[in-house]
Amino acid sequence: MLDQTNLTLALAKKTYQQIVPIQMERLLELERLVYAHKTPVIIVFEGWDAAGKGTTIRKLTERLDPRGFKVLPTNAPRTHEQQKPWLWRFWMQIPRHGQIAIFDRSWYGRVLVERVEGLTPIPEWIRAYEEINAFERTLAADQTVFMKFWLHISKAEQLRRFLYLSQQPELAWHVAAEDWEHHRKYDEYLAAVRDMLANTHTPVAPWTVVPATDANYRTYRVLRTVIERLESALAVEPMAWPALEGIAAEQTDQQHKKKAKDKTPKKTKGKKAENAQLHPDKVDKKSKNRIQKPSKTVKPAIGQPAPAPESKIDLA
Repeated sequence: MLDQTNLTLALAKKTYQQIVPIQMERLLELERLVYAHKTPVIIVFEGWDAAGKGTTIRKLTERLDPRGFKVLPTNAPRTHEQQKPWLWRFWMQIPRHGQIAIFDRSWYGRVLVERVEGLTPIPEWIRAYEEINAFERTLAADQTVFMKFWLHISKAEQLRRFLYLSQQPELAWHVAAEDWEHHRKYDEYLAAVRDMLANTHTPVAPWTVVPATDANYRTYRVLRTVIERLESALAVEPMAWPALEGIAAEQTDQQHKKKAKDKTPKKTKGKKAENAQLHPDKVDKKSKNRIQKPSKTVKPAIGQPAPAPESKIDLA
């Protein structure tokens, strides 16, 4: 699944602004139907550090009724949780009928972090694949609807985001020492992710790998998958999606026309126009001076780094 993922997919800002509000309205309608049908829903978000899990969850829940969902962040098990079966704490968090539970990381840490960092013996994390499948099958038999997302970015993109966050004093806390350690083991985690997807992608609880390089496309793809999955589970008429390709093509045409217009030489008037046509080698002294005069650049003070270009980075 990972090898078939195109990480270069992107969505134009204008298209994003047109389609996402429509998606949010549809999600609100479906949330009400989930409550009316008393259907439990579980949405799992896994992915690389700095891939945008938190940002995507905030966008997903932005217009939802807060009484109909709960967001459940998953951390390392506490002392009393370690004295119980490892899935016990997740059984305690399953949603009520008619409620949506959104997991920011989940029980899949057993076969990811615990596997790569050596926190769980090999026989136990191998056995965890079937334990997870049994857990999800049991809930699916009780009409629970599953959606599982892996937000995927490349190693180079993750490094770029880490460096950007680390250089911003107000954002540096987002990147901890363990995040750098996980980045160093990117290839080991990649192997664990491949095994996880291969062993736990089932008809009742399928995985969706989302290209997360472009934030607009990531949000659109997650929202659309949630909508389509709920429409299918609730047996309601699917919404009519706008032709995104047409919108994108229209934008492209407009951009080409604008570029062509900018390249069109402006018409000069009067004697200057005639002189320019008859004597192209002669240039007005003021114009010549303006052309030859180098542009001023702002030099950084001694000991200060040069200003970096602005960039938008997801914080989760």
